[in-house]
Amino acid sequence: MKCAVLDLRFFTGKRFLVRFSEAHSAFVLSILYQNSERTYPNNMKRANFLPFFLGLLAWACISCVKAEDPYRFFNWVITYGQISPLGVPQRGILINGKFPGPTIECETNDNVVVNVINKLDEPFLITWNGIKQRKESWQDGVLGTNCPIPPKTNWTYHMQVKDQIGTFSYFPSTAMHRAVGGFGGFNIQARPVIFVPYLKPVAEFTLIVSDWWKSDHKTLQQRLDSGKALTKPDGLLINGSPRGTSFTGKIGQRYLFRVSNLALTTSINFRIQGHAMTLVEVEGAHTLHESYESFDLHVGQSVSFLVTLHSPSKDYFIVASSRFTKSILTATGILHYDGAKSKASLPLPVGPTYQVHWSMKQARTVRWNLTANAARPNPQGSFHFGTIPITRTVVLANSKATINGKLRYAVNKVSHVNPATPLKLADYFNIPGVFKVNSVKDRPSAGPTILAPSVLGFALHDFVEIVFQNNENSMQSWHLDGHDFWSVGFGGGQWNSTMRSRFYNLNDATTRYTVQVYPKSWSSILVSLDNKGMWNLRSANWPRQYLGQQLYARVWNDEKSLFTEYDAPANLLRCGKARK
Repeated sequence: MKCAVLDLRFFTGKRFLVRFSEAHSAFVLSILYQNSERTYPNNMKRANFLPFFLGLLAWACISCVKAEDPYRFFNWVITYGQISPLGVPQRGILINGKFPGPTIECETNDNVVVNVINKLDEPFLITWNGIKQRKESWQDGVLGTNCPIPPKTNWTYHMQVKDQIGTFSYFPSTAMHRAVGGFGGFNIQARPVIFVPYLKPVAEFTLIVSDWWKSDHKTLQQRLDSGKALTKPDGLLINGSPRGTSFTGKIGQRYLFRVSNLALTTSINFRIQGHAMTLVEVEGAHTLHESYESFDLHVGQSVSFLVTLHSPSKDYFIVASSRFTKSILTATGILHYDGAKSKASLPLPVGPTYQVHWSMKQARTVRWNLTANAARPNPQGSFHFGTIPITRTVVLANSKATINGKLRYAVNKVSHVNPATPLKLADYFNIPGVFKVNSVKDRPSAGPTILAPSVLGFALHDFVEIVFQNNENSMQSWHLDGHDFWSVGFGGGQWNSTMRSRFYNLNDATTRYTVQVYPKSWSSILVSLDNKGMWNLRSANWPRQYLGQQLYARVWNDEKSLFTEYDAPANLLRCGKARK
């Protein structure tokens, strides 16, 4: 503990002892007043400089003494437990006995410390969907950066939600654990001093929409390992239930609905019977306030709606239904008006089913709010991303192939396999023979699909255009760890450079961390790779990710400095060739 003593007797005739001490991550200032007398030279009158010096002292406190941001601690015990979301008893993954898991609530720049105790019978990891992990891919929780937590042991994540606000989520990243639970919401509030560009809600509701199978996760995994595609889901859930979730509000009041699609394979359409939904945030970015009767959410995406309870006092259905599927799956919840006696009445509000053009047209209506303040730098939206020179264009084509008689999915003809040594550890400890940089190419090419660790190398601060080319008839969804990006364009057919002038929004496209790619179509993003590390770029469609449709972006410079990347944490797990 450091103390500083300032003697102000010359100016005030009084002695102040100013002591700084560090306790509980905050600095305590105590001022002890003592009377004293002093004779001033040249018979100067005693001047009252106290207000000046108190101001100077306050400046010194801010400039010279740095307090840590607040800490939030969580202790999570991961266990199996019997659940019956679709009426059939089955084994689920619980966090502290809960399914879904608890919602993390925190504030911009908070330090979030999560101790994960793995009581399963196999290794386990959690990834934090959309949390940037600034300069610290060590906390990302995927197999390319972390050794999994062995059974009957624990590991503690320490992450700072630096310069972020908005709606996020978490889920298991190992095997097919995500299919049976272990997921939940992760909400980051803006600091009170930061203006939020919408009317303050009286409360918030977190909704996790997921598809569901009645099979055990190991059964689903064995099916994929045997070379077969996953069967269609048996149903949809809202917060772990197909129809039992209820939210209560008061008439005339406004509420914020945070909605995340944590399905394995299924795009959903979300709507609330009899109520308009005003979109105010998409994956950490404030948006222009468009009103929607229903809204498409693709796998891995999150949004926030402001909803005012202005209808007659009764119950209303909250509806999530599957998109782009032959048979429509539906989950319902209830919006209950406090004190109401009337139950929600059929029919359910009708949603779109397979209309691809409708969904693409709606996606283009989502716009960044350039006048809004935010947690990140460039608070007024002054970052003119459309004028920044592109340093590199990467076109990634997803595909499926049969390798050694088994189904695999690939990116630019490389189907990713996770080596026993995480890529990040191999890179950090200079372990040869684990992966090759640029083992996957910038453009699709002819030839057979191969199995290999898939890594693209980038220079730190590259400004990159990434085009996701989908030549299949299925809906795709892509997520990038460690960054957000501008989703600038969607279009049908094959992408080429002329699409920039025809389809790109280079003015107010919103930032996000997951982008959808429609069947036989392309989607384009712009991203500033300003976060050094090894970052997963993956299909958010989990069976495709599990069978190889992913790669890692190695964002690098040769400078070893804490200004660009933190050292490995003291509790680093080691495995494979990185074992001590």
